[in-house]
Amino acid sequence: MVESDPGRDAATFCATLVDEWVRAGVEHAVVAPGSRSTPMAVALAADGRLRTHVVLDERSAAFTALGVGRATDRPAIVVTTSGTAAVELHPAVVEAHHDGVAMICVTADRPPELQGVGAPQTVDQVGLYGGAVRWAASPGPPEPVTAPSASSWRSLAARAVLEAVGGRRPPGPVHLNLGFREPLVGEPAPLPPGRDGSAPWHGRPIVATTLGESALAAAAHALFAGDDRSAGARCGPHATRGVIIAGSHFGAGGAAAVHELAAALGWPVLADPRSGARAPHPTTVAHFDAILRAKGFASSHTPDVVLRVGRLPASKVLGEWLAGATPREVVLDPTGAWIDAARAAAHYVVADPVDTCRRLVEQVTGQARQAVTPGDWLDGWQEAESAAARSIAATLQAEGDGDPAQPTTEPGTARAVAAGLPDGGHMVVSSSMPVRDVEWFAAPRVGWRVHANRGANGIDGVVSTAVGVALASGAPTTALLGDLAFLHDSNALLGLRHRPVDLTVVVVDNHGGGIFSFLPQAAALDSARFEQLFGTPQDVDVAGLAAAHGIPVLATLAEARAASGVRLVVVPTDRARNVDVHDRIHAAVVQAIDG
Repeated sequence: MVESDPGRDAATFCATLVDEWVRAGVEHAVVAPGSRSTPMAVALAADGRLRTHVVLDERSAAFTALGVGRATDRPAIVVTTSGTAAVELHPAVVEAHHDGVAMICVTADRPPELQGVGAPQTVDQVGLYGGAVRWAASPGPPEPVTAPSASSWRSLAARAVLEAVGGRRPPGPVHLNLGFREPLVGEPAPLPPGRDGSAPWHGRPIVATTLGESALAAAAHALFAGDDRSAGARCGPHATRGVIIAGSHFGAGGAAAVHELAAALGWPVLADPRSGARAPHPTTVAHFDAILRAKGFASSHTPDVVLRVGRLPASKVLGEWLAGATPREVVLDPTGAWIDAARAAAHYVVADPVDTCRRLVEQVTGQARQAVTPGDWLDGWQEAESAAARSIAATLQAEGDGDPAQPTTEPGTARAVAAGLPDGGHMVVSSSMPVRDVEWFAAPRVGWRVHANRGANGIDGVVSTAVGVALASGAPTTALLGDLAFLHDSNALLGLRHRPVDLTVVVVDNHGGGIFSFLPQAAALDSARFEQLFGTPQDVDVAGLAAAHGIPVLATLAEARAASGVRLVVVPTDRARNVDVHDRIHAAVVQAIDG
């Protein structure tokens, strides 16, 4: 019988998990310092094959790991000690769950003999994150290394990666709750052997993502024939008035495939910035929110069918238009995630979007075109897109916001930041107004990737998410957020100036919660009560807070683009003026389209 040595056993167990994670393709770990998590923290730092990032605040650490997952589509490990430290991961876990981001949360725990007896830093961590995780395991303190350890320990680590990256279901967070006994420092014994050739213990499940011929025919029927609701309904791909809505990022090559299908059909692509499909392409409609505010156009351009790829954009106007038009909605998603808040989807196609779109193109182009062509349909959308783009640019110019280096309005700032991001760069956009302003006003472009925590739509951890994106991508990264989101995640500034990232943080500072000024409460309540309950006023010196952390504060976006490292730009705005600017832009677009 092997003699027990808790320090050695824990060190060997953790080193085995780390080795297995590397075999499974994990590249990053984020460690929030603490005592009980020592065996795992030491194992990660000692391995050297992963990049280990130390983040002092657990909440920030979790969102940093989330950012890594967003940038790489691979899970990062995030490690905390026991007690409330483990609880601090929960907001990021919820976001990862709702938006399908892979992440592996490792919480250290007290051993069973210290549970329920008032031991310090001890809470019930089993099932801590409830249904927000894809899988959870709490194996208890590691036993001495034995022959079965190879299968049980390596299986635990490999399965955690597989459950996080998905395949049988959407990607998401996994929770490993690991109990450790003292001593917490020890030398690892030889690791139990792994698979030959540095292969992971479990390979990825083989999941078919290509539709068979009958399934492809069913998908085509759902799009082009479906449940026609009138005797005079058009049928066939070239006679159907359709729209493609490209939501959040849906894989490499997806944007090109979507536009190929749109071009073959003569359908517009209403492209969310996160989709990768918001390119200057003849089928791209970037300013759909402003266009659909033109009631005449919106009512005359109701589609027969809508193909949704990815999650819906933030636009409420788009959602209301779809609800009023009641088209046949077909959802194309590779994971089978239920993305149907309006409960309107008539058909779900669970398959790879790239392969499915390209095979549908073959079907469409292989058929003889009918007498009715889609040219007028797409032409109308293209003309509205051009009119909207001209009106937005002209209105911002009239507002004195013509200098992209130093914008003065919130729409102008979103537009300038998006346009100025270097090719290959990443943009992280906060929920509330920034994500809407980028969606509504940013011009189409290529060479960028946009991220936003739109799973739960909170303002949590935006700076930390951007740090994770910048660390993992190695690319120039810009975060665009409001002052409240910045203050909400101010602990992300701890040690940030020392991190090897190219990160610009742009804070739109309107001294409060600007999005509330657009809600009915602003008109229904007297100004004093509204400001008390919804204005969320704050008077923190945002630039001073950044400077206190040693982060340079630059005056213009142009200066920020020329700089390196971590830097911050503050754009002061006014909440009341912001509402007026939005109203004038929308009115100008409506006038240009509807007359």
